[in-house]
Amino acid sequence: MNQKNLADLYGLDPIPWSRALEALELAKPKTQTPFLATTRPDGRPHVAAVGAIWDSGRIYFVSGAATRKSKNLAGNANCVISMSLTGIDLVVEGMAERVTDNSTLERLAKRYADQGWPATVQDGAFTYEFSAPSAGPPPWDLYAVTPATVFGVLTVEPGGATRWRFDP
Repeated sequence: MNQKNLADLYGLDPIPWSRALEALELAKPKTQTPFLATTRPDGRPHVAAVGAIWDSGRIYFVSGAATRKSKNLAGNANCVISMSLTGIDLVVEGMAERVTDNSTLERLAKRYADQGWPATVQDGAFTYEFSAPSAGPPPWDLYAVTPATVFGVLTVEPGGATRWRFDP
């Protein structure tokens, strides 16, 4: 990992990655709204709220195949997820990959169920009676974003801003 202090101009120390990681791991469901940014075929941006979960070094979210975000990801997998967590705001850049392996789908279905959305795995996707309106109708594909670059800004004292780049 390559780290750059974006606040040294103010005499602030870089934020250790462990601080960002702790915030991701302790994120409470329904207390913050992550936003996914994708790119439309004509180059215009598209942003939508998603139910994101940090698990095993990746951010996961679901989306129906007919939604604008899924169509955008099919053409350009580069995306950004922004999250305002306890004490730190994060912007995560990476590429979204559709998850199809059953063990990961089952593990994430349990994580979502623990947060109050008891979706089940069926035919390589999630299904249930309902989801967020922005997810479209079922089935819902599970996507994983592995961080390539992350920007963090502390929202509490002592303040600071750091960029972390991860090796592919």
